[in-house]
Amino acid sequence: MKSTATFCLFLLLAVNVFGQAPWKDLFNGTDFKGWVKRNGTAEYKIADKTIIGISQLNTPNTFLCTEELYSDFVLELEVKVDPGLNSGIQIRSISDPAVMNSRVHGYQVEIDPAERAWSGGLYDEARNGWLYPLAINPQGQKAFKNGQWNKYHIEAIGSSIKTWINGIPCTNLLDNQTARGFIALQVHAIRQEVQNGLTVQWRNIRIATTSLKDCVWQGGEEAPEVNYLPNQLSESEKRKGWRLLWDGKTSTGWRKFNADAFPSAGWAIQDGVLKVLSSHQDSTRSGGDIISNEEFSNFELELDFKVTVGANSGLKYFVQEDRKSKSTAGLGPEFQILDDQNHPDAKAGVGGNRTTGSLYDLIAAENLSEGTTEKRMNPPGKWNKLRIVSKDGHVEHWLNNLKTVEYDRHSQVFRNLIAKSKYSPHPKFGQAPAGHILLQDHHDEVHYRSIKIREF
Repeated sequence: MKSTATFCLFLLLAVNVFGQAPWKDLFNGTDFKGWVKRNGTAEYKIADKTIIGISQLNTPNTFLCTEELYSDFVLELEVKVDPGLNSGIQIRSISDPAVMNSRVHGYQVEIDPAERAWSGGLYDEARNGWLYPLAINPQGQKAFKNGQWNKYHIEAIGSSIKTWINGIPCTNLLDNQTARGFIALQVHAIRQEVQNGLTVQWRNIRIATTSLKDCVWQGGEEAPEVNYLPNQLSESEKRKGWRLLWDGKTSTGWRKFNADAFPSAGWAIQDGVLKVLSSHQDSTRSGGDIISNEEFSNFELELDFKVTVGANSGLKYFVQEDRKSKSTAGLGPEFQILDDQNHPDAKAGVGGNRTTGSLYDLIAAENLSEGTTEKRMNPPGKWNKLRIVSKDGHVEHWLNNLKTVEYDRHSQVFRNLIAKSKYSPHPKFGQAPAGHILLQDHHDEVHYRSIKIREF
């Protein structure tokens, strides 16, 4: 008996040491105790210790939600879905009668059997759209196996959210919008009769909320990191050479175009946001364009921007100053920033080449990452992420982590575009070996933050 007791004690200690004890089953395999259905009317049933969600016409997204809320955790489960049905796993999500009439919103780990293969990416349900599309992680796109059971491993610890499918890193995200919420299993709304009755299945659902160091997986950095923490650099970004181009507090490093000082009017710095102020009613309030003190050649630039209704602005690069001209508007290739739905400039130009994400007046923005024209821009009042990559003449525009424009500024094709555009009087447009970064004052209120850069 003594030896048996000793052996049992050894097993208990081994379980704690090797990280099994923290796990708790979220689904008991027999009923929906601890879960509640929200928003839609799609059916959930149980068979063989598996939760089965069944798609249904004429109902919004339906969510089977845990009654308990979770903050830091590691979640594991297996998933299988019929082709033709999109789904997801909500984490740190919210349903509040005071917000969107209790509509479930928050982080969603994607289940996507479609050709684009974004399973494991992170979508912000009913809030900010795609935070981490798998277009930026080609290896992660290979993880999900259609028609098979797939193991999801999800870590939400502090501001870090990481996902793996079948052991392959998919999402590597930093974001601090929501620290606590429920977990939910989604049956997505459908619009076609052929999708009616399709199923998504979940099994072996377990969670750890304590001793997380015993449950987290090493690595995950193979998935490119995306950082939404305002005006903050992650340790990984610092190691890779990123630095803040705007410190989030002062005008240090920036000045008015063709001038020595930052504008005394027209721009404001408040709560970590750099604002262009509206000056339509009073032109004396206009501050003019601002530029970085430094010039850049081969670089990667990121920032967040938020437009107001009907607003127009832009980010220019390879901008050259000419103090003799006394011009207040800098000249250079421009990443257009615009309220496409409400500003008339969106319909000007040629083929949409003045819409957000475009190379202004030269190349129209498209969703090159998905092969569509849907750019997935967030509307006025919500933040969008801008990225520009410039290396040895090759330039890319990215909007919310989806590529919108790609060109070679030293090519004959580019020179031909210039010759047929408003820039034709400037044959050397965009050809400078290095130049300033410029934020445009177009007399409309636009917000900027998290301006950061690294040089190659």
